[in-house]
Amino acid sequence: MKNKIILSLSFLLLLFLGYYGHVWISELNQVQSKIQRSKMTPVIFVPGSSATINRFDDLFSNINAKNVNHSILKVKVNTDNTLSFSGSIKSSDKEPFIVIGFQDNEDGYTNIKKQAKWLTIALEALQKRYHFRTFSAIGHSNGGLNWTIFFEKYYDRNSFDVPILMTLGTPFNFSENSLNRKTEMLNDLISDSHNLPKNLQMISVAGTEDYTDDGIVPIQSVIAGKYVYQKTVKSYTQITVSGDNAQHSSLPENPETVKLIESNILKHNKRSNR
Repeated sequence: MKNKIILSLSFLLLLFLGYYGHVWISELNQVQSKIQRSKMTPVIFVPGSSATINRFDDLFSNINAKNVNHSILKVKVNTDNTLSFSGSIKSSDKEPFIVIGFQDNEDGYTNIKKQAKWLTIALEALQKRYHFRTFSAIGHSNGGLNWTIFFEKYYDRNSFDVPILMTLGTPFNFSENSLNRKTEMLNDLISDSHNLPKNLQMISVAGTEDYTDDGIVPIQSVIAGKYVYQKTVKSYTQITVSGDNAQHSSLPENPETVKLIESNILKHNKRSNR
């Protein structure tokens, strides 16, 4: 009698596991199917330290004033790993702008590594919500470091496809103005560079006020990115913009920067009457 009860319970357990296993696999396949069918290829921006999710507002205004009106969604990752959303994405928008910022946006290598983990949490949540696989990445200042650490430590080639990364005034060697003095962070980035996506196109933009720095970041620190990306990814391009609008804080909305974004990243930015 006891053996019959055990057999019956075991049979019921197998039925239960089989049913819910089938449901789980079915739901997973539906999500993967939506991702594969998705035509959305967002441009995802990450601001630098001390900057908020509103950091790129002027850049977006400049682009949307003369091109297709890209939707704008802003995501703030809180220190408890929860997400706060503002804005929205139109269902017809193939190339929305998404900003990912952090509640704890302080500077420092330790915090930058935390932010790279938070960036990963936000990306996974966004993919679950909007079912995209391909996106372009832009990072201003330390936002470029967040992207670099993400690609080296957390990037899943089976989940995402990122053909291009553009960094703006990113201090790959922090405040060092000599390439002969590599910081701990730069050495770590070089050591893990073999994990970078081989199909990635990397464009590093530097700003200069007097051909030595952009008012905050030494030009040599930006150039140090070549030790991380060059000969590792598909292509690495270093571009320098100068003049009154090339200060570190103004670099995202610098006219030359806007042109670089429009020509290298945006695919759906032309109006039909242009």
